[in-house]
This record gives sequence, C-alpha cells and structure tokens, in this order.
Amino acid sequence: MAKKSRRARRTSQGRQSVRVADPVQPLVTEVPAKEVDFAAEYYYVVEDLRRIGIIAIVLLMLLIALAILIT
Repeated sequence: MAKKSRRARRTSQGRQSVRVADPVQPLVTEVPAKEVDFAAEYYYVVEDLRRIGIIAIVLLMLLIALAILIT
C-alpha cells in the first residue's frame, strides 16, 4: 500500500478548532528602575581597553620595525 502524502494526512485528520485564552494580567508589577553608576560597575572595562590599546601600539611598532629591517 502506498504511503500517504503529507497533504492527504493533513486533510484526513480534519480541521481542529483552536481556543484562544482570555488575556492574562501580569503578576509582576512594574519596579522602578534603579540608577546605576556605570563608572563604578564597569571600572575594569576602561583598564582592559587601555591595555588592549597599548598592546596594539606595541605590535604596530614591531611590525614597522620588522618591515624596515627586512627591506
């Protein structure tokens, strides 16, 4: 016996009605946003960016020095 196609299976099952639930009120009330001092929270980011900048400058100087020595 041949296998039924997806379309045949879908139509043979029939249409099922979908019940839509009533909208539910949120259980959580709004909490006022706290002010965050980003300088105090993310002080390490500035240090990391400074360190990355220093490393980038050193590597760029190294590339320039090697380019001069090789040519």
